[in-house]
Amino acid sequence: MTQGRAMAAEIKPLRSSGPTKTVSTDKPVLVSKIEGSGDDVNAAVLIDSGTGVISVSDDKSVRIWQRRDSGQYWPSVCHFLPSIPSCFHYTPDNRRMFIGLDNGTVTEFEVATDYNSIRHKRDYLSHQNRVTGVIFCPSAEWVLSVARDKFFVYHCTESGRRLGGHQSSGWCTALQYDYKSKHVFVGDYSGQITMLKLEESGPQVITVLKGHNGSIRSLAWDVDRQLLFSGSYDQSVIVWDIGGGKGTAFELQGHTNKVSSLVYGSVSHQLISGGEDATVVFWDMKANRQETPEWIEADSCQYCDRPFFWNIRAMMDQKQIGLRQHHCRKCGKAVCDSCSSKRSTIPVMGFEFDVRVCDNCHSTISDQDVSGEKRASLAKFHEVKHNIVCMDLDEEAGLLLTVGQDRVMKMWDVSSLLN
Repeated sequence: MTQGRAMAAEIKPLRSSGPTKTVSTDKPVLVSKIEGSGDDVNAAVLIDSGTGVISVSDDKSVRIWQRRDSGQYWPSVCHFLPSIPSCFHYTPDNRRMFIGLDNGTVTEFEVATDYNSIRHKRDYLSHQNRVTGVIFCPSAEWVLSVARDKFFVYHCTESGRRLGGHQSSGWCTALQYDYKSKHVFVGDYSGQITMLKLEESGPQVITVLKGHNGSIRSLAWDVDRQLLFSGSYDQSVIVWDIGGGKGTAFELQGHTNKVSSLVYGSVSHQLISGGEDATVVFWDMKANRQETPEWIEADSCQYCDRPFFWNIRAMMDQKQIGLRQHHCRKCGKAVCDSCSSKRSTIPVMGFEFDVRVCDNCHSTISDQDVSGEKRASLAKFHEVKHNIVCMDLDEEAGLLLTVGQDRVMKMWDVSSLLN
């Protein structure tokens, strides 16, 4: 590994004073934009209340960008690694940084107090394929990682010893950890989330969460209420009530393309989701939401009793052509197209777009509207003009960092949305 010199970059600051607070508004305000990466940016985080950014890119570099007196961001560190850095975790309290590489290695660095240098400390030969998630737990001195070799592993950072691992059924694609209970959540390419309990003797499987129809791309955790949030390529977010012990889960449907990143504000109780539809959605998690109903399977429409196309006996008896089965998103009943021709939003269930509902449920929703019980949206939608790769939130500073497929990092003032 070699230490490269700081490189000049094309920086386009939106304000000469950098990411300062702006006038109160109901939408994110772009305050800074960093365009100096020569290749795809895989991950980035805010440091020092937005006066700096750490990023890793496909050009094998890790960069520390610092805001200068001019308001521009310039790299004070540009360090090249032996393999492409795919993800990383930085803990500001002790300035330790763990970077997952494309070759399966997790490498540890210590960042200088002035952010002008990084010092290599140790390599962990954790995986045989691209690392997709890494988390450092300072209290236990553990580094956790997942990769495309289908394995979750964790090492002791004091001795470098491998403590244990677990093999998933598919590529591991996302990682989240609860420091209090020592539970880890591993999302995989099949759309499943495996919940593990970590012990010194090794991990124990607690349960497997199934609900997505696409691979898991991001996980977020509410440590106070013990809620797990999962974002998927199926365009949905699912909220899993882990602490409730009842297996409750509900959906948040607000994207028109893959959900690629989730961040959670523990003070404001706002979940922010970003996707490949160039949109970030702010979800109010203080609201009372209803669980998504289970879909009922039936051989005939539960309203008009006309048979579905696989119910051959009923088709012959009734001398009718079989119909396609649909489901009402509000009650979950199996219905035909004629009995579910209406569409409606159901924000309390997370459906911010119009979805299929049966005629009976649509009448109920319409009656509520007439009586004054309006279906107010429980989310706020904002275009960020680039498809999201990842995000980072500094809730105290009121700043959101978005990293796009266009290789641009954008810093937004979102303080008015976190109240």
